[in-house]
Amino acid sequence: MIPTPRLSRRAFAGLGAAGTLAVLAACGRAEDTGGGEVAPAEPIAEGAATGSLTVWAMGAEGEALPELLTGFEEENPDVTVEVTPLPWDSAHDKFTSAIAAGTAPDVAQVGSTWMAEFVSLNALEPTPESIALDDFFPGAVEGITVADTAYGVPWYVETRLVYYRKDIAEAAGITEPATDWDGLVEMAKAMQGQPDGKWGIALQPGGPGSWQTVLPLCWSNGGDVVSEAGDEFTFESPENEEALAYYQSYFTDGIANPAPAEGTTEQDFVSGAVPMFISGPWMMAAVEAVGGEGFADKYGVFVMPVKETSSSFLGGANLGVFQGTDNRDAAWKLVEYLSRPEVQIEWFGIVAAMPGLQSAWEDETVTSNEKFEAFHTQLQTAFAPPTIATWEQVAAKFDAQIEQVCKQDLAPATALETTQSDAQSIGTGA
Repeated sequence: MIPTPRLSRRAFAGLGAAGTLAVLAACGRAEDTGGGEVAPAEPIAEGAATGSLTVWAMGAEGEALPELLTGFEEENPDVTVEVTPLPWDSAHDKFTSAIAAGTAPDVAQVGSTWMAEFVSLNALEPTPESIALDDFFPGAVEGITVADTAYGVPWYVETRLVYYRKDIAEAAGITEPATDWDGLVEMAKAMQGQPDGKWGIALQPGGPGSWQTVLPLCWSNGGDVVSEAGDEFTFESPENEEALAYYQSYFTDGIANPAPAEGTTEQDFVSGAVPMFISGPWMMAAVEAVGGEGFADKYGVFVMPVKETSSSFLGGANLGVFQGTDNRDAAWKLVEYLSRPEVQIEWFGIVAAMPGLQSAWEDETVTSNEKFEAFHTQLQTAFAPPTIATWEQVAAKFDAQIEQVCKQDLAPATALETTQSDAQSIGTGA
């Protein structure tokens, strides 16, 4: 087993990345104490990988992965790897059906919010001790850890920053981006007042995935939605109520559009109609494609504003080996290969996926873009969602309440009370 301490959000923020890694190293490997005893992972056999492997991966990663695996097949000439690309929107159901039928692949890309659910289905193998996790971003390690046991490895990571039009900010008299909650509100108001500014910032007014922006505000304010032990929900708290009220204020004060059109973020950002939004690294290429040559110089990114801390959502994807694989050793050798710094750097060059390994960020390929350095900074205090089996169901209930708060002026306290009740009815799946 590979346990990691379940540090509180506040404790993590106070330690910083280096301090957290020191804690991880000092804790060593202990026995699992949650949800029953988990058998230690078997060692990986020495020697080259042989036989055949099936791999499932989603989206652009699934399409591009065969190119990355050329090196693995050259190192292991007696292995054959078959990659099956899956669309993201149907992947979860395909996995759960395959798990139930006993037809899961040997290795797969696993969505960051699916880990605890798949572990609860006894689908994933614990990570062997020979695979070191101490160089991965701590938040990413937390995301693969269920009841103090790690399953698989983080593959690539992403987090969310504030995108802003530097030229519009300058015209509004803003020389430095906001650093705290109040400052972000004032910055959005000032930029909204520019000639082409219709709104100050684009924020999602509830609906699927809106929790990914709201929950980091709760973390930033010292709140959380699941207890430290992961066995009860904590939606109702003064910290969370203040965070949700802060988010609501952007809509009630007319700074953010409560009924935005879908798919217009890039165009609105380039035109200046909405000069700020919060999103991940993929939006860099998207806005530059719309803005054309030279647009990269017109915008910047900065870390999420501070209340107690600067907190953001940590997403991305993990690599898992499925229980019952007929070629376990080769499967873990493939995971080891994809976890090498030089391979993660190569993967960044192919699909611009941000490496999960911190050492990979030292390479010039990654550091040459100053915007990526801002993402690197945010990754130090970014967190994965709660690793509970029912999180997807609970998050959907939270999204629905956020929509009521943003569009119908529902009191944040009432929304959190309802979410708490819904979450308790669903349970943690433990």
